[in-house]
Amino acid sequence: MRRACFCAAAVALFLISACADRRDEAADGKTSGAQAGESQYNVTLWPEIETPDLTNAETEARIDALLASMTLEQKVGQIIQADSSSVTPEEVRQYRLGSVLSGGNSAPGGKAYATADEWLAMADAFYDASVDPEGVETAIPILLGIDAVHGHNNVIGGTVFPHNIGLGAARDPDLVRRIAEATAKELRVTGHDWTFAPTVAVPQDDRWGRTYEGFSEDPDIVASYAGVIVEGLQGELDSEAFMGPDKVVSTAKHYLGDGGTEGGRDQGDAQASEADLARIHGAGYPPAIRAGALSVMASFSSWKGEALHAHRYLLTDVLKDRMGFDGFVVGDWNGHAKVEGCTNEDCPAAVNAGLDMFMAPDSWKGLYENTLNEARAGEISEARLDDAVRRILRAKLRFGVFEQGRPSGRPLSGDETVLGAPEHKALAREAVRKSLVLLKNNEGVLPLRRDLKVLVAGDGADDISKQSGGWTLTWQGGGLDKALFPNGESVFDGLKAAVESGGGQIALSENGAYDEKPDVAIVVFGEDSYAEFQGDLDNVAFNDPSGEALAIMRKLKADGVPVISVFLSGRPLWVNPELNASDAFVAAWLPGTAGGGVADVLFRDSDGAVNYDFTGRLSYSWPKNAAQTPLNKGDEGYDPLFALGYGLTYEDDGSLPALSEDSGLDESDKGTPGVYFAGGEFAPSIKLMTGADVSSLSEDGGAVSVRRVDHQAQEDAIELSFPESGGAAALASGEAIDLSRETVGQLELSFAFRAEMFGEGAMDIGVLCGEGCAGMIDLGDVLREGEGAGWRRMRVTLACFADAGADMSRLSAPFAIETHGAARIAIADVHLVQDANGVKDCGLVEAN
Repeated sequence: MRRACFCAAAVALFLISACADRRDEAADGKTSGAQAGESQYNVTLWPEIETPDLTNAETEARIDALLASMTLEQKVGQIIQADSSSVTPEEVRQYRLGSVLSGGNSAPGGKAYATADEWLAMADAFYDASVDPEGVETAIPILLGIDAVHGHNNVIGGTVFPHNIGLGAARDPDLVRRIAEATAKELRVTGHDWTFAPTVAVPQDDRWGRTYEGFSEDPDIVASYAGVIVEGLQGELDSEAFMGPDKVVSTAKHYLGDGGTEGGRDQGDAQASEADLARIHGAGYPPAIRAGALSVMASFSSWKGEALHAHRYLLTDVLKDRMGFDGFVVGDWNGHAKVEGCTNEDCPAAVNAGLDMFMAPDSWKGLYENTLNEARAGEISEARLDDAVRRILRAKLRFGVFEQGRPSGRPLSGDETVLGAPEHKALAREAVRKSLVLLKNNEGVLPLRRDLKVLVAGDGADDISKQSGGWTLTWQGGGLDKALFPNGESVFDGLKAAVESGGGQIALSENGAYDEKPDVAIVVFGEDSYAEFQGDLDNVAFNDPSGEALAIMRKLKADGVPVISVFLSGRPLWVNPELNASDAFVAAWLPGTAGGGVADVLFRDSDGAVNYDFTGRLSYSWPKNAAQTPLNKGDEGYDPLFALGYGLTYEDDGSLPALSEDSGLDESDKGTPGVYFAGGEFAPSIKLMTGADVSSLSEDGGAVSVRRVDHQAQEDAIELSFPESGGAAALASGEAIDLSRETVGQLELSFAFRAEMFGEGAMDIGVLCGEGCAGMIDLGDVLREGEGAGWRRMRVTLACFADAGADMSRLSAPFAIETHGAARIAIADVHLVQDANGVKDCGLVEAN
């Protein structure tokens, strides 16, 4: 950050020395892009920021003393962060690590989520290890970090607020400040010091799987939120509230351009000009820095082919020198391995470029050893290492970690009444109300009276997990039992309370069936949960493989029942058929655990007056067809269905004429990543191939008999009959499929099956990866157990196939089956899913 003037000569000397150190590094050949080629970059495109005082004389003098007392081994340990699932308290003590994080599927006891007391016990154990004085002159307490990105979303009972896309629609900086304050308090209950938030990405292509983590496509909206969230989490800088007992360290992320990658690919490459990189993607960082953000997270992505984790120009020349950021730069999950010439366990280039702390969740030990050797050899200079450690210590001192003591002894620690506190639930409900955007309201069907006979349908109606989206208890979110949200309320729960309070009747029927015709139907549907790259799309069509939601709407409309649609999604999607089948349509985004906020706006109050009007406005442009992406205000030929800022109120004429149902896609574009066979349809690039074995597959293999059978709809499954000699079948792809990221991300292959007849031979399930390359697992015994038991579901963690020999980066068939004897099995609904239980399962069978 730009430093304030200090009278202390020592501090002035330190600043001069720091500048000299950077010049020395340049002289050693570790030059930035600006130094290496002045014409390549233009640092004047970036703002010079009048930044707050993080570097006061007292703090810097204390850091000087700490640095003088630390061993080289301690300094290297401080710049490495390990994941709680891959490190023990004893290892934290031994290696003097600077931080521990808990990733999206990492919680105490090897679980994906935990209770408050389990989290607090873990925090104590790591803290105690870090401050053990044995063998060191000064022990440095750790920072315990976590992704609390829409509330404290990995603790049972926490308040889960709407994802950022919904908060962007609310256009309410004071609201997001209060949400940040509540989140910080709930984090303190479990002993956490640090959250990796706020996300200040400016998504420009809604195919990106992290679109919902961005407040808006509009950089001005993002900028209006960035600073107030930092203040909500940390307290206002230079006030008594700053880093008080109910505050945590914040992280502005992901620096830089993660929302502008080509094709909206997560961890991809941004090709934006430097002017657009600064104006659009950099918009959130100046207000976050002004507010005193203590950390910034480097992006997985690249800019014009150069990985951000080692982009010296952007990390050092722009962020630290030009914009004056004096906190520390932390990496993302093994993101340093994306740097050319680096691996998970070795990347001096990242430190030399300006990365201050590696996030090395499972690679930390090898990285520690290599970094220590490089520091000893001078490949990482003493000056650069000391600067990185200084920045980390500065954040720790400003947070007060030395004075706070054990996590369990701090204010709010263990106070479970703070989790889901009434005021936090009320705030979440307010946020839901303000985030809803009304897109259609033909003939003023909304708001509804409370004395009606209401039917509620759709798979999202009574599913708190689905309505909350990714980063909710687990990394990918979704698929979790309602009981895991003791302070939550589903959309149906809220609707039920509203209707019954007004003397009406309400029924829940997920498939829309009813015995007595209702006055109105509310259909709650939308995207299944996802996070990061698992949410990347090839187009912006809403994909519902079963087609059930649309079928429900059309059936109800045909019956003369008015249909109110509540759409759960992490981005705007092409839903013209669903819009046409609805009398009213509400974009509810991912509202979190306060589902009652939906009912507050849909229903009148008990006196018949408007209870709450719609105030949300689109913070992203809504596509006119499924191929219309990127789509951002200001683009040449900008022609959305609903423009940025659109949103009806009850005073508006909400009529919407019938829309074209031509998606604008070719047949080859209509697939959904990770879905290979669903609703009886193969993905565009997939063909069924059979043969005597997996090395002799063809479209007409002959040895295996194939016929269509019914699973959940007519002929939506295939039955495979294998002869006495055995045979093979595969869903083969015409182009190589790279599932390496999904494998690292613990995703699973899921398929429905009906075991009809098996002989004694083995039956292998797996994947193929070209000639002589396969990963097959014998699951014959598991499948035989269900013979004659009807439809069931099998899940296999992708890593099991990698362990069996598959190259997951070049699959030629994402699903294959091979028998060594006679067998008959029906298969349906083959797709990738998140690992719901956080455990590697090489053949888990469950009810379908």
